[in-house]
Amino acid sequence: MALRLDDKKVVVAEVAAVAAQAHSAVAAEYRGLSVSALTRLRKEARESGVYLRVVKNTLARKAVEGTSFECMQDGLVGPLILAFSLEDPGSAARVVSAFAKTNDKLVVKLVAVGGKQYGPTELERLASLPNREQALSMLMGTMKAPIEKFVRTLAEPHAKFVRTVAAVRDQKQAA
Repeated sequence: MALRLDDKKVVVAEVAAVAAQAHSAVAAEYRGLSVSALTRLRKEARESGVYLRVVKNTLARKAVEGTSFECMQDGLVGPLILAFSLEDPGSAARVVSAFAKTNDKLVVKLVAVGGKQYGPTELERLASLPNREQALSMLMGTMKAPIEKFVRTLAEPHAKFVRTVAAVRDQKQAA
């Protein structure tokens, strides 16, 4: 059933609102996927904080107009499903990548991040980006390392002295 003009405006407004606040986007061709497979993909996307939507390409082009995903307009060809990362830049790529590994019919067409469009080969690089918690833990580990090294350096002369005294004691007891 065709969408009425009012329905089209609502879809465009909804996708535009999501695109305006999204960190990255992935467009994938879903031709040949079963309904149950698409339902599973949507469930995984919801759990990961990813907005997933099948939109007509003309409506998608209008929706991304004026956003950082305007670069995607030329690549929106064929039956596509759009995935927008709302929580961290790699979440949509992780969901699509994991799902594409088990379903050959989901074919990634393009990836967009920071106002630039990339090919499907960049999906794995985007998927490997750490999420917020991982990035914070990496940052804290980096900040904590010099302090730990400093404390070990301060403690080492005392530990070396104790080991030397123990070695002298063992040598005298053996003699």
